[in-house]
Amino acid sequence: MTSVNSFNAKSTLTVGGKTYTYYSIAEAEKNGLEGVSKLPHSMKVVLENLLRFEDNRTVTKADILAVAEWLKTRTSEHEISYRPARVLMQDFTGVPAVVDLAAMRDATAKLGANPQKINPLVPVDLVIDHSVMVDSFGNALAFQQNVELEYERNGERYEFLRWGQSAFDNFRVVPPGTGICHQVNLEYLAQTVWTKDENGETVAYPDTLVGTDSHTTMVNGMAVLGWGVGGIEAEAAMLGQPITMLIPEVVGFKLTGKINEGITATDLVLTVTEMLRKKGVVGKFVEFYGPGLDYLSLEDQATIGNMAPEYGATCGYFPVDADTLKYLATTGRDPERVALVEAYSKAQGMFRETSSPDPVFTDTLELDLSTVVPSISGPKRPQDRIVLAQAKSKFAEALPKEFGKTDDPKIAVEGEDYEIGHGDVVIAAITSCTNTSNPSVLVAAGLVARKARALGLNSKPWVKTSLAPGSQVVTDYLTAAGLQDDLDAIGFNLVGYGCTTCIGNSGPLPAPISKAVQAGDLVAASVLSGNRNFEGRVNPDVKANFLASPPLVVAYALAGSMKIDITTEPLGIGSNGQPVYLKDVWPTNHEIAEIVREYVTAEMFRKRYSDVFKGDENWQAIQIEGGETYGWSSSSTYVQNPPYFEDLTMEPKPVTDINGARVLALFLDSITTDHISPAGSFKPNTPAGQYLIERQVAPKDFNSYGARRGNHEVMMRGTFANIRIKNQMLPGVEGGFTKGPDGSQMPIYDAAMAYQGQGTPLVIFAGKEYGTGSSRDWAAKGTNLLGVKAVIAQSFERIHRSNLVGMGVIPLQFKEGESWQTLGLDGSETIDIVGVETITPRAIVPVKITRADGSSITIETRCRIDTANELDYFKNGGILHYVLRSLVAA
Repeated sequence: MTSVNSFNAKSTLTVGGKTYTYYSIAEAEKNGLEGVSKLPHSMKVVLENLLRFEDNRTVTKADILAVAEWLKTRTSEHEISYRPARVLMQDFTGVPAVVDLAAMRDATAKLGANPQKINPLVPVDLVIDHSVMVDSFGNALAFQQNVELEYERNGERYEFLRWGQSAFDNFRVVPPGTGICHQVNLEYLAQTVWTKDENGETVAYPDTLVGTDSHTTMVNGMAVLGWGVGGIEAEAAMLGQPITMLIPEVVGFKLTGKINEGITATDLVLTVTEMLRKKGVVGKFVEFYGPGLDYLSLEDQATIGNMAPEYGATCGYFPVDADTLKYLATTGRDPERVALVEAYSKAQGMFRETSSPDPVFTDTLELDLSTVVPSISGPKRPQDRIVLAQAKSKFAEALPKEFGKTDDPKIAVEGEDYEIGHGDVVIAAITSCTNTSNPSVLVAAGLVARKARALGLNSKPWVKTSLAPGSQVVTDYLTAAGLQDDLDAIGFNLVGYGCTTCIGNSGPLPAPISKAVQAGDLVAASVLSGNRNFEGRVNPDVKANFLASPPLVVAYALAGSMKIDITTEPLGIGSNGQPVYLKDVWPTNHEIAEIVREYVTAEMFRKRYSDVFKGDENWQAIQIEGGETYGWSSSSTYVQNPPYFEDLTMEPKPVTDINGARVLALFLDSITTDHISPAGSFKPNTPAGQYLIERQVAPKDFNSYGARRGNHEVMMRGTFANIRIKNQMLPGVEGGFTKGPDGSQMPIYDAAMAYQGQGTPLVIFAGKEYGTGSSRDWAAKGTNLLGVKAVIAQSFERIHRSNLVGMGVIPLQFKEGESWQTLGLDGSETIDIVGVETITPRAIVPVKITRADGSSITIETRCRIDTANELDYFKNGGILHYVLRSLVAA
C-alpha cells in the first residue's frame, strides 16, 4: 500500500463486524478536493484509484487535484496513470497474450534472468468462449457434436492454455462450454466492490478491470468500471504497468419515463446506440442517470453497457443502486459482499437513489423511454437503426444503394422444393452476450417459440437456426420453464455456450443453400441478437446482417425473409390454415416477468458457478507438458513462438526516421479492426490457406483465424485480408489486395513480403475513424509484422491508436480538412517521415510525399503518440519490450 496520503483520505469502514480500509472521497473533499462529491459516479471511481495509488511517482498530488479541477472545465488534457483491479480475457485475444507471456519467459531466460519474473501481477481470468462454431444445428445432438468438433479443432490451443493455467501465478482459466466471458463476468467474476488483504489490512475499493474484448463494458451495468483494451495493453496492465489516459470527458445520458408494453431492452439499446453515435462520444465516458433508471433491470443496463463500443464510448456506466444489490443476491453472491457493496457505495457517495442530485457532466443528452419503438439495425453497422415497421422498405432501398442489385432472381435449392432470393434469411441466431445475459429477452424468445409452435408454425427450411446462450444458467431456467422444448421444436436447439455467430463462428451454410446463394449472387440475410454486423463478419455467403432482439430473431426465422413487413404481414400459415401475425405470438411484459420471477433463481447461479474452473471431462482429460517455459512445437499450426523478441538486448536500439517508404494501402473512412484483423473463416486460395495446405492441413480443418491467433504466421497472412475491404489503390476491387513493387495486383501479404525482401518500409493512408471495432490486438500486431512503420489517417479509434504505438507503429493524423484524397494520392508515391529520432508526444511531424513523376510536397501531421509513457513504449520497440526490460532489470 502506498504511504502517500496527501488528502488524508485513508479511512475505515465497519460492515457486519468486519473493518475495512478504504480511501474516502468525502474525507478527501474536506481536505482540499472541494466539490468532488458532485463528480459523475464513474469519475469518482477514477478519483478513488488515484487516491489509493498516490506514490509521488506514477500518481502525484497534482494528478489528483486535476480531477477536482475538472469540475470547473469539464474536460482535461491532464494525463493520469490508472490501475485496474483485474484483467479479463477471452481465448481469441487471450491466447496470443499468453503466447506473448510464454515468449517473454523464453526471452528472459536468454537474457540470463529468472523466467519466473514473468507472471501476471494482477488477477487475470481467461474465459474460453470464442472457439465453438455452429456446425451442427437444429437437432438434439447439436451441442454434443459441436463440442466434439471444438476440442478436435482446438486441442493444441487448449493444451497450451492448460499449461498456462498451471505455469503462471495469478492466472485462472474458465474452461470451454461454461459461457461467454462477459456473462460469466456479470454473473460470477465481478463483485462491484473488490477487497484485498495488504499489510495486515483488508482494503475495499471499486471493482475495476480492463478486458481483451471490447464488450468488457457490459459489466458497467453493475457499476464496475471496465472497458476493452487490446491484448497488448492488457498484457502490460497484468504485468503491473499503469494504463496511461487523459482525464476523460463524461457525457451524461438522462433517462426518463418508462418503456412501453412489448418493447425490449434490445430496442432500447439500438436507440441509445444511434443517439450516441450521432452525438459523438468516441474516447469519452458515458454515464446514465435520471428517473428512468428506476424502471430498468440491471440486465437491461448491462445490455446498454455492452454496446459501448458500438456507440463509440470508452464505457457506458451505471451507478450502484438498489437493483445492483438485488442482482448480486439473485446471482448467488456472498451476503457479506452484498452488504459491503451497499455500505461502501453509500459511504463513497456512489449509491444512486431516486432523490439523488444529478452529477456534473461535460455534456448531456436525454431519452424518454416511452418513445422507444421496436427496432433492428443494419445491414452493415450496429448504429444504423431501422424502425421495425420500416424494415421491409429500408431493405428494398438498400438492395440497389448498398449492394448494387436491381434484379430479383429466384434460385432453386438443389434437392429441395423451394427457391431463395434476395433478402431471404438464411441465418437466425440467438447469440452473443449482448442479449443472452438478459432473462427478459431470452424468455420472450421462448414464449414466441411456444406460441408459434402451438399455432403450427415452424422456421422456414432455408434458415439456419441456433441458440448459443451466454451461460449454462440460461439453459437451466429455459429448461425449468419448459421453454427450451418450444425453442427446440422450431429449430432453436442449443448449439454451444459461446459467441458463435456474432464473431463469425456461424459455421457453413448447408451446401445446397450456399450453392444457391453463390449461383445467384444473392444478397442473403442474417438476423442475430448480437452486437456486431460489419461486412464479411457473420458468414462469407451473407451480405446483409441485422441485429435484433432474441424474440425478433425467432420471428424472422418463422417469416424467412427481410422482404416481409412482419408488423403487418403474416409470419406464416398456421395448422388451422389461417395466417399467423407477429401480434399473435408476441408475449406480454407480464407473461415474461412471471416466468423470470419463478424460474430464474439464486440456486441456479450458485450451483453452476460452484466449481467453474474445473471444466468437463474433455477439459480434464487434456494432458500437458512443460514447466516454467513452454515446449514450443515447430509442427504446430496453432501456437508458435512469435518473433517480437528476437535479438533482444537490454538497451533498446535508437529509433530512426522513415525514409523511402512505399504505400501499402489507401483506405476510406470507417475501416474497422474487423477489416484489418484476421477474423472468421478463410479459403484455400488465400495466403493463410496456402500456408496451412503447405503443412498438410486440409481445408476442412482450417478452423478460423480467431482459433489460430496463437500462430503469427497465419495471422500476418490474414491481416487486411477481409473479403469486403476495399483498397483504393485498386478501384473496384474488393478484398485484401494491393499493388506490389512491380505495380501488379497481388494479396497484401505477398506485396508486404516483397517489399520486406527489398528492405523497403511501408505506410498506410486512411480516412476517419480508422480502427473502430474489436479483434484489436492482431490489427496492430499484423500491421507491424507486415512491415508498416506508420499509419496516416484523419482520425483514429482510441484503442487501435494505442495498440499501434504499443507495436512500434507511429500513428500520424492529418490536419483538419486534409486527407489523402485532397492531396491527390494514388499509392504510387514514396514517403519520408522526418523527426522520428527526436519525436515528442503529439508533436508536429513533417511528411514528405514524392510522386511518381518526381514532384514532391511536404505536409504537417500530428504525432498521435499521445503520452510520455507511450513514447517510452515506442522507443523500446513496443510495450512488451518495455515491460520485459523493466521486469528483468527489477
